[in-house]
Amino acid sequence: THLNDSPLNSIYYTKRISCSDMGFEKEIIKEGKGRTPNKGEMVVAHYVGTLEDGLKFDSSRDKNKPLTFLIGIGSVIKGWDEGIMTMKLGERAKLTCTPDFGYGAEGSPPLIPPNATLIFDVEVIGIGNEKLEDQSWCIIS
Repeated sequence: THLNDSPLNSIYYTKRISCSDMGFEKEIIKEGKGRTPNKGEMVVAHYVGTLEDGLKFDSSRDKNKPLTFLIGIGSVIKGWDEGIMTMKLGERAKLTCTPDFGYGAEGSPPLIPPNATLIFDVEVIGIGNEKLEDQSWCIIS
């Protein structure tokens, strides 16, 4: 699937935050409410990841299974650690991550080539024990 087939193309971006010095750029698709996650806190997010040419390499939405991870401790790529820490609960954004904030010179074969810029449509649906009202998921610890 290519990005040209994505609903992202028909969505108006309300705010653009350029963090080129940090290796990512964020375009807010839908504003969130409340707070942003703290370092080491559990985050639950839906995402679609594409390359610059629009080729989709992964999607939690296609699997209907959001990703649960600890933010800010290196359990995800640096672009996510830095970018998602700026997102509020319910926020949906397009994160464009430079190669050094993605998979770098090695890439992640076979789908992500070396030195690839990665584009993610990310929606934060849970922070800690807080979740969007229309979401159902649980964390087993």
